[in-house]
Amino acid sequence: MVTDIPYEQIKIGEKASFSKTITQEDVSQFAELTGDFNPIHIDDEFASKSMFKKRIAHGMLTSSLISVVLGTKLPGANTLYLSQNLKFLAPCYIGDTLTATVEVVDKKDDKNYSILKTIVTNQLGIDLVQGEAVVKKIIA
Repeated sequence: MVTDIPYEQIKIGEKASFSKTITQEDVSQFAELTGDFNPIHIDDEFASKSMFKKRIAHGMLTSSLISVVLGTKLPGANTLYLSQNLKFLAPCYIGDTLTATVEVVDKKDDKNYSILKTIVTNQLGIDLVQGEAVVKKIIA
């Protein structure tokens, strides 16, 4: 279900989350979709010799879960994603369950902008990605 929170009802401190387990199929489809066939993502032998010792999911795949929250939960429908900065802190392994959480930290009423803290954690509570997004509520 997609929510549509009007700008006026968005509150500083409000949070929303989305969780997903990253599968081999997700990584393969992301590589096909983007053309990013870096062997750290798709080649077991190559990845076994890396600092990670096994394949990792694309960083942009893990961070894309933030978009799910923004477009379907907070602020929801009619949200225009204006900017995002990201800091990648730890790898996502195939089979990890990720949770993307956004929190409203500021609002710019003159432009209907919301500034949100964004974070993606794994099932162990380890922060994989941190950042900040700026979104604008638009009228349908």
